[in-house]
Amino acid sequence: MKPILFTLIMLISALAEAQTTEILDTIYANDSKNVALFFPEPIRQGITGSENFVFTYNREKEQYFGLLQAQPGKESNLLVINRNGSIFSYIVRYKALLSKLNYFIPLSNSIGNENPKVADSIQTKTSEKGINNSMYYYQRFCSYLLDKRQYLGRYIRRNDGVILRLENIVFDKEELYFVIQIRNNSSLDYDLNFLNLSVETRQKGKKKSLQRLYQEPIFKHHMPSKIAENEMVRFIYVMPKFSLSNNHRILLDLNEKDGERNIEMKISHKYINNPN
Repeated sequence: MKPILFTLIMLISALAEAQTTEILDTIYANDSKNVALFFPEPIRQGITGSENFVFTYNREKEQYFGLLQAQPGKESNLLVINRNGSIFSYIVRYKALLSKLNYFIPLSNSIGNENPKVADSIQTKTSEKGINNSMYYYQRFCSYLLDKRQYLGRYIRRNDGVILRLENIVFDKEELYFVIQIRNNSSLDYDLNFLNLSVETRQKGKKKSLQRLYQEPIFKHHMPSKIAENEMVRFIYVMPKFSLSNNHRILLDLNEKDGERNIEMKISHKYINNPN
């Protein structure tokens, strides 16, 4: 019985919410004062459902506001269309004493658009679904990589008890997965400021110079903000697939927040071009 009861409760809540969203806001006006309505876009058209309500706006030069006046009588409705096609609908009523003379109407009050972009909506939803699927796949594959241990061997750097290790570089589909380990063997917690991955270009010749180009990960898995004393953490940077020529290399730049235990690790182009 519990699943049926839960379903009934959810159905009742949904119906109540639907009825609530259909209730239109009410705007009060009278014949002695102008009630000003300010919209997020210039007004292209404004219509009242009864002659005892008058909504005036600039028909020659579109402006953001209109003025509403009312004569005693039955309630009616006001329909306003903005320049961008947004539609606003309100109940209007006569009231001798007004407590509000200015209404600033947000775009969220729009009940729709006269030219709904159905195709764009479908495309947006499809894109969002694709992004969510990609993030889910990254998360699952990262979890798989963290369950297995495979060390590249040589890529370890230390500074005052803090050890940075590049465990693995794995290629899958169109991405490179950098499996990274940080171990804090010191007696102080390590607050991580950033860990940047950059492509470094080595210029040869008499005037040697280095140029670094930061690469933004498309996904970070289990990225820590703090490594406690005597603690080890493992996490993954997911990068778009790329390759490097022999005058390029990768630079991992580990930076401590409010500290000086910084570490730089340089990775040869060979490991990028020949991942696991």
